[in-house]
Amino acid sequence: MNSSPFLRIASFCLAALNVAGAHGQGAEKIVIDGSTGVMPLAAGLAKAFQSRSPGVSVDLGGGLGTKARIEALAQGKIDIALASHGLDTAAIARQGMSAHEIARTAVVFAVNAGVPIANLTSQQICDVFSGQTSNWKALGGPDLAIAARTRPDSEVDAEVVRAGIPCLKSLRKPDAVKVMPRAGDMAKELAATAGSIGMTSMTVVEQSEGRVRFVTIDGISPSADNVEGKRYGLVREAFFVTRSPPPAATGRFLEFARSAAGSEVIRANGAVPVK
Repeated sequence: MNSSPFLRIASFCLAALNVAGAHGQGAEKIVIDGSTGVMPLAAGLAKAFQSRSPGVSVDLGGGLGTKARIEALAQGKIDIALASHGLDTAAIARQGMSAHEIARTAVVFAVNAGVPIANLTSQQICDVFSGQTSNWKALGGPDLAIAARTRPDSEVDAEVVRAGIPCLKSLRKPDAVKVMPRAGDMAKELAATAGSIGMTSMTVVEQSEGRVRFVTIDGISPSADNVEGKRYGLVREAFFVTRSPPPAATGRFLEFARSAAGSEVIRANGAVPVK
């Protein structure tokens, strides 16, 4: 069984896991759950935070939906609700909570490492996901079937790519395009399936240890500079939602995420920090 760090991180999106740390009696604890698309970045920050705060344990959940994550936060079942763009910050504030935008991450079309394609045009992407192009050979690659993967239409990655690539907006995908319910499912599928392509985040690409590669779109790379300069348009936000004020340990975690050290971790995980 493969036990690479990438697959372990991806599995955070499938089951409640504990990030390594102190679990002794009386240790402070932070419980995080919510958007599976934000979870890999939260995992990277949690790991770095715990290395500096050995008296705090961080538990990462399996991925709560929009309503469930806010209810869990209000009831004190979790300390941080992970969310992405489209968050109603005014409604959050009326419930005695605060939304902290931590980072922005490029949403990318990524391929299995065995696919030697570096760039696709918007039209080529639409042809792949409509089923018109079904073999990488037609795009200058090897004679290998394309295994197209997508996220549910209600999920942020799918919303972002539909909004940013005009020919995807009303595209009806054939049954051959397999739907990956969670971000972690997509991450594992891209790493394991020959010929695969799907939408994911730069964080997943960075954590994949070379098993997954992004493709540029119309020649534009999803680099941090291009995200910050708004030249690359497929971007999702990462919010940490907390009670206001947050518990002490949660507050320290937020401070770390916004610190220079936290920004370094965010960039190392393929995202752009937001101050």
